[in-house]
Amino acid sequence: MIRTSILDNGIRLVSEQMSDVHSLAIGVWVGTGSRDESDQELGTSHFLEHMLFKGTDTRSAKEIAQTVDAKGGDMNAFTTKEYTAFYIRILSEHLDIALDILCDMLTNPALNSNDVDAEREVILDEILMHEDEPADLVGDLFSEALFPDHPLGRDVAGTAASVSLLDSKQLRRFFERHYQPENMVVAAAGAVDHDGLCSNLTKRFLSRHERHVIQLGYDGQFGQVEYGEPFRLRQPTVSKARLLVTRQKPIEQGHIIIGVKTFPCKDQRRWALAILNHTLGGGISSRLFQEIREEKGLAYSIWSENAYYSDTGFLSVSLGTAPKHAMEVTELVLKEISSLSEHGINRNELALSRDHLKADMLLSYEDSNSRMGRIGHGLLLHGEVLTVEQILTKIDSVTIDQVQSVAADVFQQKPTIAVVGPPNVISAFEQAVDESTGLSGLTANSKI
Repeated sequence: MIRTSILDNGIRLVSEQMSDVHSLAIGVWVGTGSRDESDQELGTSHFLEHMLFKGTDTRSAKEIAQTVDAKGGDMNAFTTKEYTAFYIRILSEHLDIALDILCDMLTNPALNSNDVDAEREVILDEILMHEDEPADLVGDLFSEALFPDHPLGRDVAGTAASVSLLDSKQLRRFFERHYQPENMVVAAAGAVDHDGLCSNLTKRFLSRHERHVIQLGYDGQFGQVEYGEPFRLRQPTVSKARLLVTRQKPIEQGHIIIGVKTFPCKDQRRWALAILNHTLGGGISSRLFQEIREEKGLAYSIWSENAYYSDTGFLSVSLGTAPKHAMEVTELVLKEISSLSEHGINRNELALSRDHLKADMLLSYEDSNSRMGRIGHGLLLHGEVLTVEQILTKIDSVTIDQVQSVAADVFQQKPTIAVVGPPNVISAFEQAVDESTGLSGLTANSKI
């Protein structure tokens, strides 16, 4: 049973009762990410995520860790381009402890200068580690090429230069501006009582407010609720994507991402796009996996995925392959994209993709943390939480014609390509891809 409420302080609450478990997962989802940073704030959201674990006005970082660890709980957080999430999974009997910790972190972070300086070194090491991993690096390059001169094209962690300049005062200002209750969703799944959680959150999160809850029923629909002044600096994604971006590194493989822009997260075409993605490269039965890995043996790793933002999205194919196969594999990917654009998918692919998506969703329901993530993400990004039955119906309702329409729409664009690899791979792509004419020079006969 999924229930939603809005507390009088503006916090949106969603919970899902799981009667057959002894645990619960509870998370606070803040509707601010790296996209919401000004040019002087690059990396602030990610830095702040780290700092909230470094202690509060009443608890040290060690005390936070020991309190959760002593109860067998797991605690973590992550930052994305449009939101930041903090969560704990713990036995239900320790709900009060989980709430104490999360609410303390989200309202009273210490943000001491000494801790900021120490954590800065950790984040700088994280940036270096990211730079050393070609699969991560090519993803950053792809975002930079797809959204040039736009916050969505920037790395969530910021740059070494920007992180080095951030101080405790800047982090405090960013926290006070963005970490407001109107900008938060609290999600819980497992052995949890919704009404009790409402009461506890009202008391613990902002005790100065009355314990008044507006019940909205069980369908998760919020309508045209206004949450106060905007907390975001979101620029529209109107810039034209680049066709090629490369980075030379002395490694043994070529790492390549090929992709196009798609739809915002609330676009109903996302269900057909999910079917298209699975058919293209979303599973081991997909066209790309079967042809490029299983039949031709040209790559160990190849897959496709969708990403959604509030006003745009993308579909991408990622792969790693030996330099001698890089051009051939890229052309095979482009050929499959062209085929889907022109001919769509067949009935067997539609049935297989439907079954996979439904099973994948149902399997995720075995875990309270996954359920918490689903309902928190849904409420924050979509403004609603669909039931299992509603999701299954959405998937089953997708038709071949809808998938064909989506494929023709998204694949009419010239795809963006990002490449990380040794000099011969980079040179071959730069000779084959022209920023003005596109990929006309790319052929499997291109030599590396």
